[in-house]
Amino acid sequence: MSGAECESEMDCSDSDCGDTGYEDYYSTQPWDNETENHIDYNPQHRDPEYAVYECLRVDEVERLLNENVEVLSTNLQITPSLAKLYLHAHDWALQDILVKYQNNASNIINDSCIKLVQTIESSFHSNFHRSNICLVCLSSLPTDRFSNLSCGHSFCKECWGTHFETQISQGISTGISCMANDCNILAPEDFVLSILTKPIMRERYQQFVFRDYVKSHPQLRFCPGPNCQIVIRSKELCAKRVICNVCKTVFCFRCGMNYHAPTDCNTIKKWLTKCADDSETANYISAHTKDCPKCHICIEKNGGCNHMQCYNCKHEFCWMCLGDWKTHGSEYYECSRYKENPNIAHESVHAQAREALKKYLHYYERWENHSKSLKLEEQTLEKTKLRINKKVMNSSGTWIDWQHLFEAASLLARCRYTLQYTYPYAYYMEAGPRKELFEYQQAQLEAEIENLSWKIERAETTDRGDLENQMDIAEKRRITLLKDFLEV
Repeated sequence: MSGAECESEMDCSDSDCGDTGYEDYYSTQPWDNETENHIDYNPQHRDPEYAVYECLRVDEVERLLNENVEVLSTNLQITPSLAKLYLHAHDWALQDILVKYQNNASNIINDSCIKLVQTIESSFHSNFHRSNICLVCLSSLPTDRFSNLSCGHSFCKECWGTHFETQISQGISTGISCMANDCNILAPEDFVLSILTKPIMRERYQQFVFRDYVKSHPQLRFCPGPNCQIVIRSKELCAKRVICNVCKTVFCFRCGMNYHAPTDCNTIKKWLTKCADDSETANYISAHTKDCPKCHICIEKNGGCNHMQCYNCKHEFCWMCLGDWKTHGSEYYECSRYKENPNIAHESVHAQAREALKKYLHYYERWENHSKSLKLEEQTLEKTKLRINKKVMNSSGTWIDWQHLFEAASLLARCRYTLQYTYPYAYYMEAGPRKELFEYQQAQLEAEIENLSWKIERAETTDRGDLENQMDIAEKRRITLLKDFLEV
C-alpha cells in the first residue's frame, strides 16, 4: 500500500553513487555570498566542495611521469629505469630527491634499496660463479646465460625469467627484488624487460608498473569507475569531490571512495566497516513499512520525502519519528539528534551494550533512509519527465519552461546526499557544544530538504517562484553546514 504521494529518485546508494547532473547545476548557479547586490562568482568562495583537478588519459599521465624521470635521470646521471625506481620510492617528490642527493648522494641511493655498492661475495657464491653454476637451478651454463643486478648476485636468465613471471602473476611489479637471500635490491624496469620474452607477461608487467607509479604519486588517482582508464590529477591532496569526465563517476580524491562530505575519510571507513559488520543486526529496520500512528494501518514508503500522508485517514506525519507533521517543523532538532543517556557510564555492561546498539541504530536508520529516498526520488523524476513530455507534445509549454524542475531535482539529490553523510559524522562526534551546533544545522538542512522534496513531488501545482526560493534556502543550509564542518 502507498503511504504517501511521493515517488522519485536520484540514484545514489552507499555502494554506487551516480551524480548525474550535479556538475551542470553548479556550473550555472551563482549564489550570493556577499551582499544582496553582489554575487560572488568565485566557485572556491561559493562551494566548500570545489576542487581544482583535471582528467588525464594514460598517454598524458605517461608524459607527465616521464618529464620527472628525464629531469632526475639527467641530474643524477642514471638510467631512466633507475630514476623511475627512485621517484616511485619517494612518492615522486622530485625536488625533495634532488635536495637530498645534493646533501648526501649515497644516502638516497642506499635508502631506496635500488643501487648498492658491489657486495663481497661469499667463497661459496664465488666458487659457483667461477664455475658458471646458477645458485637457483644448480645448472652449469655459459657466462652469457647469466645476468645480475647492481648487488652482484648472478643467476641464469631462465631462473630470472621464472622469478619475474611468478612475481608478476601475483601482481608485483615495482616491488620485484633480487632472488638472493636477504637481498632487497629492486629490479629496474629495463632489466626485467630484458629478461621477459613472453609478450603477454611484458604487457602485464608494464600495466602493473604504470599502476604502481600512479598509486604512489600524491597528485594522481585512478578513476574507480568500472573499466575506466582515466586518471584524475589534483595538486592538492584533499578530500574533495571530483567527477570523471568520461564515465561520470563521483568520488573523494583523497581516499578514492564514494564522496562522503562532511565525514572525513577515516571516519567513513570506520562507519562502512561497522555497517558491514552489524548488517544482520540492522536488517529488521530495513523494512519499507510502518504503521500509521493514527489509524495504525500498514503503510509503505514509496517516495523520497519523509513528509508522509496516510492514504486511509490522511494523517500527516514524519516517517522517521512518526511525529505529527503539523508540529514537526519545530521538532526537527529532536528528530535527527540522538539523546545520550547521561548515566550510562554507571549502568551494567549489558545496559551499556544495549545503549550502544540503540545509538547505532538511530544513526543507521537515518543513513539508510536517505539512501533509499534518493532512489525513490529518481523514480519520481522519471515519471515527471514523462508527464512533462506529454505536456510539451500537447503544446502546454516547452522543455525550457520546465527546466527549473530538473535543476531542483538535481539540487535535492545533492542536498540529500550531503545529509546522508552527516549521520556517520554525528555518530562519531564527541558530545559538547560543537556537536550541538552540528545537530542544529543538520536538522535545519533536513527540514529544508523535506520541504523541497514535497514541493518537487507536487511540482505541477507548485508555484515556480516558491520552488526556486526553496532551492535557494536548501542550498544555503547545505553550504553553511559544509563550511563549518567540512575537513579537507
